Amino acid sequence: MAQAFTVALVQNRAGKHMDANIAECSDLVRQAHAQGADLICLPEMFSCLHSSDGQLHVGPHPEDSHPALQHFSNLASELGTWIQPGSVAVEMPTKKLRNRAVMIDPTGALVAQYDKVHMFDVDLADGESYRESEVFESGDEAVLAPTPWGLVGLTVCYDLRFAYLYRSLAQAGASYLTVPAAFMRTTGKAHWHVLLRSRAIETGCYVFAACQWGSHGDAVTYGHSLVVAPWGEVIADGGDSGGVVMAEVDPAQVEAARAMVPALRHDRSLRSPKPVSVGRASG
Repeated sequence: MAQAFTVALVQNRAGKHMDANIAECSDLVRQAHAQGADLICLPEMFSCLHSSDGQLHVGPHPEDSHPALQHFSNLASELGTWIQPGSVAVEMPTKKLRNRAVMIDPTGALVAQYDKVHMFDVDLADGESYRESEVFESGDEAVLAPTPWGLVGLTVCYDLRFAYLYRSLAQAGASYLTVPAAFMRTTGKAHWHVLLRSRAIETGCYVFAACQWGSHGDAVTYGHSLVVAPWGEVIADGGDSGGVVMAEVDPAQVEAARAMVPALRHDRSLRSPKPVSVGRASG
């Protein structure tokens, strides 16, 4: 059985200037490490996020020269800790971008990378509209990252609404799920807590969800970075301001939750539903 460990979630409010965002998050990572964190998670687009006049600024770079990935790889090595640096915008040969999450081990090596599969293309109330697919292209692969405590399923933000992804990660061996996010305040108030708790309950996994907070030009994110236990209880909530939230993680709780409700063992494959024709009653 894996040993208990401490997870920390960084909650920042990124702007246009990558150097400033990296410096702020670096300070928060050091703070978390000083408080005993073994795994430190950051939000989606923590290194650059600003929206104005319909333009989304996310600071894209090729992966092998991305300043944020280079910085936190070096920092993980310096501190000797695991870092899941949220997600960053990575330039692709197609000229589009990928919203990429990685896991960095204590030597500074990238041990896994995941490209966000589901694009946030929505029209909300009061004219609030987002078209992530105009900037990003989708990934097409679910990814598990190895850690000393077990496998971690990597996901990003809007993926949260697609339960099948989390189910597949749990069925493949994940005990923990990361959901770095820049969840909008409108949808966050309505759905953030209930969706994260649902993903934990459905899979019997711990869920680590670091989320940005506050205004980024025209966009406003929700905050409330959460750690959710496998039984569905929220054990840490970052509220609606910046900082670090920490929680103790007991891997035994994963097995305990799955033993009480062994739903993963009860999955069944079903034939696709067929439309049913309903005739009008005669006479």
